Amino acid sequence: MYKLLFTQVIARFVDAETAHHTTMRGLRAIQKAGAAPLIRKVLAPRDPALTVRAFGLEFSGPLGLAAGFDKDAVAYEALGAFGFSHVEIGTVTGQAQPGNPKPRSWRLPPDRAVINRMGFNNEGSAAAAARLRKRRPGTIVGVNIGKTKLVPEAEAAADYVTSTERLAPYADYLVVNVSSPNTPGLRDLQAVEHLRPLLTAVREAADRVTRHRVPLLVKIAPDLADDDVDAVADLALELGLDGIIATNTTIGREGLASDPELVKETGGLSGAPLKERSVQVLRRLRARTGDRLVLISVGGIETADDVWERLRAGATLVQGYTGMIYGGPLWASRLNRDLSRRLRGSAYRTVADLAGGSRSTS
Repeated sequence: MYKLLFTQVIARFVDAETAHHTTMRGLRAIQKAGAAPLIRKVLAPRDPALTVRAFGLEFSGPLGLAAGFDKDAVAYEALGAFGFSHVEIGTVTGQAQPGNPKPRSWRLPPDRAVINRMGFNNEGSAAAAARLRKRRPGTIVGVNIGKTKLVPEAEAAADYVTSTERLAPYADYLVVNVSSPNTPGLRDLQAVEHLRPLLTAVREAADRVTRHRVPLLVKIAPDLADDDVDAVADLALELGLDGIIATNTTIGREGLASDPELVKETGGLSGAPLKERSVQVLRRLRARTGDRLVLISVGGIETADDVWERLRAGATLVQGYTGMIYGGPLWASRLNRDLSRRLRGSAYRTVADLAGGSRSTS
């Protein structure tokens, strides 16, 4: 039914950002009404075989929601109830900002993809912290932080530190996002000579404002050259990071079947076209880091088979976003059920038996 609704109504008559805002209003209403626990009882993964242990936490399954959906920490509890084992909020910046001019998001149904150049539109880290301060148990929440657009590169570390000081006390894990293509100059921070002092400053700030050690990860782009992927992996090990999220959206447009006018839009491409490169980066990272880091694989996750492939390739956890846009509100729950069935028909008893599934830095 959702597929019919999407193809005949949503994709034809509702632009991508309007659809997102409508969805968020519904999720906020669910959360405000206190209905999330009831939905969780029906849709959350209940199969113990799906349990993943990482960062000293117990995830009910390997599938989480990637950053970008709940930018301001307004609906993470409701989103978690729909079958995600964790929800990564953000990207949050030190200062509130409106993002890029509209239109700034487009669906590409023939490619099962989305292009966006949102530009980190969010209410700022102070607003997100005020909401997360009221968190209730039930949903594992990662916090993804990025650079405020107006902040010059020379002051980027201080901007990230501001967000860290506000948000680290309420995060189950913290992610430094240096890989969005929609903030000018941001990807330059992936270069090791810039990334080392940035990550060091964030780590020190997180340790300063929390009573416990908050796991710290960095999120990288699929467009990095292999040597640069290796360099980030080596830096993560050198600095004692807890993990890497791979990958963000791509600026590549190869092999797309959608309307050429849409394909020409600038911004980050997400969805099925990222699948191959995302797996390549994941395999390279695992080969480089062994079992010393938690790797979260993102990009082109659509089915339980995709989740299976990422776990076998070395992922500890996986995340989706575009897959839910095309799969509907029951997408995560359906993938969890399919993954449980695949486990029962395999030589593995649990997700933790798959390579990468039980890795933890705790």
